[in-house]
Amino acid sequence: MKDAFGLPQSLLVLGGTSEIALATARRLVARRTRTVWLAGRPSSALDAAAEQLRGLGAEVRTVAFDALDPESHEAALGKVFAEGDIDLVLLAFGILGDQAHDEREPLNAVRVAQTNYTGAVSAGLVAARSLQAQGHGSLVVLSSVAGERARRANFIYGSSKAGLDAFAQGLGDALHGTGVHVMVVRPGFVRSRMTEGMAQAPLATTPEAVATAIELGLRRRSETVWVPGALRMVMSAVRHLPRSVFRRLPV
Repeated sequence: MKDAFGLPQSLLVLGGTSEIALATARRLVARRTRTVWLAGRPSSALDAAAEQLRGLGAEVRTVAFDALDPESHEAALGKVFAEGDIDLVLLAFGILGDQAHDEREPLNAVRVAQTNYTGAVSAGLVAARSLQAQGHGSLVVLSSVAGERARRANFIYGSSKAGLDAFAQGLGDALHGTGVHVMVVRPGFVRSRMTEGMAQAPLATTPEAVATAIELGLRRRSETVWVPGALRMVMSAVRHLPRSVFRRLPV
């Protein structure tokens, strides 16, 4: 069960090699979390992530999970929940894609959409049902400010995050009053492996800063978290710009 500050004792990460997820796991292990499941495709990176968290004192197990194989999600997550209650599920998988290339190769664009949206819908519903069955827990969904308004430079990724964000909000409404808390996290540009080599956007952040915001959001039982917080006002203005003006912005 969660402690008096709303922090989890047990954590399931969907996307076990995500830099943001691992920064969050490290932060939570330093506080209260003692049991961590890392779900992802079997790899040396997943094993290394597990070893790193064990070194911090957590009991860590891995489970094979593939966002692109929704038919396997019930079995994969069921294996975790069968071992005991999970206080927090962190849905952290996703891919950025290559906008210029993916526009010319529709199947690549479909892979972005299936990973970021379809896979998340499947895993999110399976996790939510399990959390509801145990009567408590939080589902934290890593969205993005890119989903607030699709930009020419990354509308494939942005549209997938827009779908994910809307889904997570609706899921949170559906679970209201059940004991299950859904929190949507909307980071801006995060300096990480995913964005390596890209021009840094204004108000850029780090995996560690996102982890700090997630912890605070859990303590407050927030429904939406912006990272950094200033992006809330910025994106509100961007969202309401006339389309003719928005098209001329260097974005």
